[in-house]
Amino acid sequence: MAYSSSGLTRMAGGGGHNIWFYDSTDALTAVRVSGYFNDAAGMMNVGDVVFVYDSDAPTMGISVVLSNTGSVVDIADGTALTVSDSD
Repeated sequence: MAYSSSGLTRMAGGGGHNIWFYDSTDALTAVRVSGYFNDAAGMMNVGDVVFVYDSDAPTMGISVVLSNTGSVVDIADGTALTVSDSD
């Protein structure tokens, strides 16, 4: 799938950095690909933290913006979090 601006929410920010929450049916492996967040290049800064929620799985991951040329955004591979309910 493709980036959807309606899924990206700025949760907090200060000192030139932001914390983002991105809700999508795309897996972290798709979202972390260079260029996925290009349409958000004007908002995202290097060092921003991005929480990625795959509502299809459901899974959660945390990543960091590694580079932003002003038109191309690349985030780190990220760390997957275990989402389970054992009861």
